[in-house]
Amino acid sequence: MTTPVCTSASDAATSARQTRPYAPYPSFASYVKARQPVLLRTARSLTANPSDAEDLLQTALTKTYVAWDRIEDHRALDGYVRRALLNTRTSQWRKRKVDEFACDELPEPEVLSTGDPAEQQALHDAMWRAITKLPARQRAMVVLRYYEDLSEAQTAEVLGVSVGTVKSAVSRALGKLREDPELSPVR
Repeated sequence: MTTPVCTSASDAATSARQTRPYAPYPSFASYVKARQPVLLRTARSLTANPSDAEDLLQTALTKTYVAWDRIEDHRALDGYVRRALLNTRTSQWRKRKVDEFACDELPEPEVLSTGDPAEQQALHDAMWRAITKLPARQRAMVVLRYYEDLSEAQTAEVLGVSVGTVKSAVSRALGKLREDPELSPVR
């Protein structure tokens, strides 16, 4: 099956392509041809990789091309392009970059040994026995602070006392728990 081709349209496109200049802005094309080596050296000073420098320059020149009509002083084009290079490079390194490294084996997270469940239960029971030995007020504060995970201010509000009272009572309670003989093997 063949597709019909209109020869007059293709001839018109070819002749238009031959008469049309390199870019809608011939002055931009001549600027790039004249200043590309200097601008490429500037881009290479901003990156470690020559390929990245070429990409950086291409991006900066694209931004310059888009703004070509808005640039009033074409004598200051080098400064404009250098600023575009610097801004583009800054934007690149500000973006979060995730490096990927090839390796033979996938790194697996270390599995923390949880220990013997019977020992953990014995420690849990010993801790609760030690907490029940505390006076009721200290016990309430320790439970609210460390088991219910309330802040000092929240604990004070729940118990209707000042924050300083909570701090001092919890400090004394923790001192008593450190001295408890049932908990000494844990340390």
